[in-house]
Amino acid sequence: MKPYISNIQRFSVDDGPGIRTTVFLKGCNLRCLWCHNPECIDPGITLQLIRQSCTLCGKCASKCQHGVHSFKMETGTHRMDRASCVACGECVYYCPASALSLIGKKWEPADLVAVLLKDWRYFGEDGGVTISGGEPMLYPDYVAAVASLLKDEDNDVCIDTAGCVPFESFEKVMPYVDHFLYDVKIWTESKHIEATGVSNKLILENLRKLCEAGASVIIRTPVIMEWNGGLAEFDEISRFLSNLHDSGHGVDLIQLLPYHAYGVGKYDNIGKVNQIKDHTPPTDELMEQALQKYLEKGLPARIK
Repeated sequence: MKPYISNIQRFSVDDGPGIRTTVFLKGCNLRCLWCHNPECIDPGITLQLIRQSCTLCGKCASKCQHGVHSFKMETGTHRMDRASCVACGECVYYCPASALSLIGKKWEPADLVAVLLKDWRYFGEDGGVTISGGEPMLYPDYVAAVASLLKDEDNDVCIDTAGCVPFESFEKVMPYVDHFLYDVKIWTESKHIEATGVSNKLILENLRKLCEAGASVIIRTPVIMEWNGGLAEFDEISRFLSNLHDSGHGVDLIQLLPYHAYGVGKYDNIGKVNQIKDHTPPTDELMEQALQKYLEKGLPARIK
């Protein structure tokens, strides 16, 4: 299956080692309440409206044949019936203020790689390409095709994943991947289900299998006060990772990521409701206390 791609982000320093170009695939099987890429949750094309740019001219309504757009001029409101949208792009084409856009484009693997390799001079020894999402491992054949072409050009390849897929999907891509950026979000299963919509049992089992297979794994844990802000969560996660380490199947690095609200504004743009917009970032004290849970077990951890 060929996925839609929402964005190609150049000169990224947050998606793996060194300077990287990150490609974001649409579609995710988790529903994390704090998701900062909500435009990547749905697998299809997403119509985006930047309300601050909209001049209420009504041109989109006059050109749309599906009744998606309507206006309430007395309140200055631009309403959208997104269920009727077929992503034809007519409204985008005729919007004079460029307030409307379609998020999602399909690429042939070779064409995508040609774009990604435009930045190879800046990657240096540590950088490369990261395939992210969404959940890229929902498309293992496509990811393997892209990653294999990148490896043919001697590029470092990272996969950013939440790990909630059959392990057979990982086996398809492992020969072409240098590092897995692997999310371990919450330890307590009931909390994990409440916050992401899925159990973490498969995620933890896949992590164990990846480590046993000798994959290079970088663990990433978002620190969110209301969900894993209790130190008991980090004590359990660090114990699990320590057991992997003691068995000779450790991870390369553990990154603790303080929650940020950078993605909050995206929700209204794409017609979604942000359910945790009032959450606050963790304190520096909590981040240091969480970090100590890993360091005292001899694990390679740091605050990102």
